[in-house]
Amino acid sequence: MNVLSIAGSDPSSGAGIQSDIKTFSSLGAYGLTVITSITSQNTSTFSNVESVSPKMIKSQIDSIISDFRINAIKVGMVYNTKSIQAIFSKLKNSKIPIILDPVIKSTTGGDLLEKSSLTSYKKLLIPLAYAITPNVLEAEKLSGVKIKTKKDLRHSAQKILKLGAKNVVITGTEFEKGKIADFVVEDSVNYFVNGKKLTKIIHGSGCNFSSALTVAIAKGKNFGDAVKFAKDYSYNSLKNSKKIGKGHLISNSLPKVETEEKFLSSAITKFQKISKVHTLIPECQTNFVYSKKNPVSKNDILGIEGRIVKAGSSVVMAGNLKYGGSKHVATAVLEASKKFPKIRSSLNVKYEQKIIQKAKKNGLVVLSYNRDDEPDSSTHKEDTTISWGIKNAIKNSKKPPDLIFHKGDLGKEPMILIFAQTPDEVLKKIKKIL
Repeated sequence: MNVLSIAGSDPSSGAGIQSDIKTFSSLGAYGLTVITSITSQNTSTFSNVESVSPKMIKSQIDSIISDFRINAIKVGMVYNTKSIQAIFSKLKNSKIPIILDPVIKSTTGGDLLEKSSLTSYKKLLIPLAYAITPNVLEAEKLSGVKIKTKKDLRHSAQKILKLGAKNVVITGTEFEKGKIADFVVEDSVNYFVNGKKLTKIIHGSGCNFSSALTVAIAKGKNFGDAVKFAKDYSYNSLKNSKKIGKGHLISNSLPKVETEEKFLSSAITKFQKISKVHTLIPECQTNFVYSKKNPVSKNDILGIEGRIVKAGSSVVMAGNLKYGGSKHVATAVLEASKKFPKIRSSLNVKYEQKIIQKAKKNGLVVLSYNRDDEPDSSTHKEDTTISWGIKNAIKNSKKPPDLIFHKGDLGKEPMILIFAQTPDEVLKKIKKIL
């Protein structure tokens, strides 16, 4: 998964491009960058800022968009009107979700958006935003509403929505003692996401939230879940902030977490690089899934909201990873895990007798079911028919299956499912059958 940050450079790595890259990487995303300005700052003072030329900003965007598939874009510091116009000219027709983080002033006191450029910012960039994430002071600047009450907060958010943003998150509101909340307006519904207040002054707090939100959106989370994910991530990164320089603490992007997303994303990349792997892709294409422990529904199983498809002699992932993104392969894992809880990952490949023979020769546990034996009550319901097939294949087996196959039926393509505890173990079994 690729995410792009368009922002300024902070040499202290507490905020800006450098902070974004740390967050992207810690969450398992590949970070790409377009630098809009160069700042001279540290944890104590802000010294200087110099804009990158509009021509160079456009050139950087072109170089990235032309080469990479971008899943989401974060726009942070844009110092002046010329930078804003350059970004607008390149993104105005983009279908990629854009998360706008309106950086107006640094923690160390520097101006990060020229006052004369605020009008251009509101006119050109806010209408591009899938979501905008101002703090209270930034929301006041953008809306012209002084926020003292919850009514003011709602009024401010509505004014920002009218500027063209689809969703608004005003971060850092304090209406309850000891708590700090983010105010969310999503599809005309508004609510608070609460959290504990930290009393420390931390460099880069806003960048952590917006970067984590960008990754969550790129992964296909719905907006409400993405905000909660970003809230939790930024709270933990602030809680674990470090005293690195002589001034403010720097937020600490958490170390890489071994999540289902990370494991499955890495395995898909490895799968794509296997020699002759395109020969395994069936007509209905392939999905690759990885479940949480003890899943109770398909929403506990991560899969591709789309497919892995054949493109000549290579394969590409068409769609994002999402819990509940797979139907058929996820249903198979859900059923198999009821008897063999260690089974958490699976991938489907096309049926060939030579694959079955090679699997048996290599000592893999191969099971099957016959669709002719399926009762009429399940034969026309896809999820039900898969559940029935897997249950019947494993009912007399004392060992968890490595492969389960069926030879098809009228309108049903024959198929092989490969099962394992992890996506990497699925890949090891694929290499044994190729």
